[in-house]
Amino acid sequence: MSEWRSGLVVGKFCPLHRGHQLLLDQAQAACDELVVISYTKPEFDGMAPARRERWLTALYPQARHWVLDDARLAAHCRRLGIPVRMLPHNDEDDDTHRRFVAWLLREVIRASVDVVFTSEAYGPGFAAVLGEEQQRHGRNAVTHVAVDPSRRQVPVSGSTVRVDPHAMRDQLAPQVYRDFVRRVVVIGGESTGKSTLAEKLALRRGSVHAAEYGRELWEAQDGQLQEADLLQIARTQVEREERLLEQANGWLVCDTSPLTTLLYAQAMFGRADPQLQVLAARGYDLVLLCEPDVPFVQDGTRRDDAFRRWQHAWYLDELEKRAVPYHRLHGDWDARERAALAAMEQVERGG
Repeated sequence: MSEWRSGLVVGKFCPLHRGHQLLLDQAQAACDELVVISYTKPEFDGMAPARRERWLTALYPQARHWVLDDARLAAHCRRLGIPVRMLPHNDEDDDTHRRFVAWLLREVIRASVDVVFTSEAYGPGFAAVLGEEQQRHGRNAVTHVAVDPSRRQVPVSGSTVRVDPHAMRDQLAPQVYRDFVRRVVVIGGESTGKSTLAEKLALRRGSVHAAEYGRELWEAQDGQLQEADLLQIARTQVEREERLLEQANGWLVCDTSPLTTLLYAQAMFGRADPQLQVLAARGYDLVLLCEPDVPFVQDGTRRDDAFRRWQHAWYLDELEKRAVPYHRLHGDWDARERAALAAMEQVERGG
């Protein structure tokens, strides 16, 4: 048996860092059931409720998560048939937030708690108000447990991590850090240096790259691809990217994308599976298009320079139709690498 029946942790979790995990770990170990509430008003860029909920679910699947914004809270109120209430602003006083959480537990979550875990000075007062509200409705008082209030065990804060999550990545679980990794994709016709460039960019940035799965499958099947293989290629390429995000450092470099697979589907079969069409809309933080202005090298697997130029024209047309911003890389290999790195730095500066 755990020490308490039901515990509570409340936080913004913007982002969820190792300090939060210390708090949540101790709370979960001490309670049969753990309720986790997360809200912030206003929201922080890149840390929407769905993302915070995903972090909590990945790391604490057994807890009950209530990650809220005004729209989510209003939906819960309507579902329960109670008056709609909005979240308190972050700047409102402590008592407002305490009474709000007490109301949320009683009217929306419909649970009482025995203990609240915090790392903040407001913890005892918070527990006192929750207990007062629960006792007013015939339930129990609430105990407070302080966890590392001096921040000696895990010296980190959300505001510090938000300034530069990459510099603070050791304070973020891989399941959290992956959502701060930017993705750059290298596309272009055959024999334009895509794979070599992708490897070099990953090396220069101290990160990893998602190699082109389509080429691997083509070689494994001796150059014989069926129409159904194209959807498998796109799906596997996306799965490879998603898996590598937790290993990446700042950037994940992607050698081709499902848009490339769509090109080959149309070139080889004159059509594409609707699911492949959907995957081809996958977005990237930066798209690099390699120009066909370097000598065409026939390695035994490629078609010819005319096809390469058709590919380039197809990319230009498709990117324009989709309103996808992109950078064109031309010149020798060193020039392409310099331009690619400069484009990545521009994205980092917010340009």
